[in-house]
Amino acid sequence: MPFIEWDEKYSVNVKEIDDQHKSLFQIINDLNDAVSAGKAQDVIEATVSKMIDYAKVHFATEEKYLTKFRYHEYAEHKKEHDNFNIKVLAMHERLKSGVYILSSEISRFIKDWLTNHILVIDKKYGPFLNDNGII
Repeated sequence: MPFIEWDEKYSVNVKEIDDQHKSLFQIINDLNDAVSAGKAQDVIEATVSKMIDYAKVHFATEEKYLTKFRYHEYAEHKKEHDNFNIKVLAMHERLKSGVYILSSEISRFIKDWLTNHILVIDKKYGPFLNDNGII
């Protein structure tokens, strides 16, 4: 059973961005599957690395559109992205230095960030991008 399931309530009505969000849902569900199979420690570092790679691509996509069309809440949105990056990079550094991180800490962080960020922050720009022809 997935830890978090994609639902249309998460859609920002921009296919490219929705598809990217779905891939983060998959990352968290893959981690949850590993936890269920007792293999969480085998995949934690790879999961955090995937989150870093995901953030680079996804945030660049959002920021490209938001700057192109001069989204009025761009600075706040960018700050959210920067905070995510800081937290994920800190997790990565902890792992590299041999500090144990609970898979539940990572899963909870991603789930909370995802649901808050998409449902509160990203949902605001969906209509804006749609009005500018991005679907």
